[in-house]
Amino acid sequence: MSGRLYGIGVGPGDPELMTLKAARILAAAPVVAYPAANDGPSLARAIAAAHIAPGAAEIAFRVPMRAGAPPLEVYDGAAAEIAAHLRAGRDVAVLCEGDPLFYGSFIYLHERLAAFPATIVPGVSALGACAAAAGRPLVMREGSLSVVPATLEDAVLADRLSHGEAAAIMKVGRHLPRIARLLERIGRAGDAVYVAHASRPDEQVLALDAAVAAGCTSYFAMVLVDGGGR
Repeated sequence: MSGRLYGIGVGPGDPELMTLKAARILAAAPVVAYPAANDGPSLARAIAAAHIAPGAAEIAFRVPMRAGAPPLEVYDGAAAEIAAHLRAGRDVAVLCEGDPLFYGSFIYLHERLAAFPATIVPGVSALGACAAAAGRPLVMREGSLSVVPATLEDAVLADRLSHGEAAAIMKVGRHLPRIARLLERIGRAGDAVYVAHASRPDEQVLALDAAVAAGCTSYFAMVLVDGGGR
């Protein structure tokens, strides 16, 4: 019998925002895998560190933080290593910042390991954490919410943001000045707020123009745009 693959959402950064289910499963997992940047430790592992079982085998797959399509060779290699443990009957818990299926790196592994039984444990997403940090609702009453990546071309972004509904712009990073200019052009800059590192000690909540002036470039950032329901 093969092991079970677990996709574990560890939340946006504050270890106290991990779910009880995530902590329970992780404490029993003989193998733990997680994404890590090329030149630093894993944020996902740091969030979940208190719950990793002593002696658990660890698989760190290095994901370059760069624009464009995800580096598929990284996920191919990680999936092969994880599959070897699963075929040997060992459960593997894959940590994912935020929620595994909301822009999560786990999605790419889940696709490659579809032959194995899997359980996905949802986590507090960056979307909810940023709204909480900013103290503003995402949607109200009959409003709707668009979630769009900042990596889209200007024309596509303008089309999706021009309808007056609430929006969350993800993956801001170095795109912040461009996003600010676009929102100004379509008359929505005054509705926007910049949130970075939500729920973490270095959390930032800034007016959009202040964030641009400060040169903010964090990948772990989002711009929330109020909808007409406010």
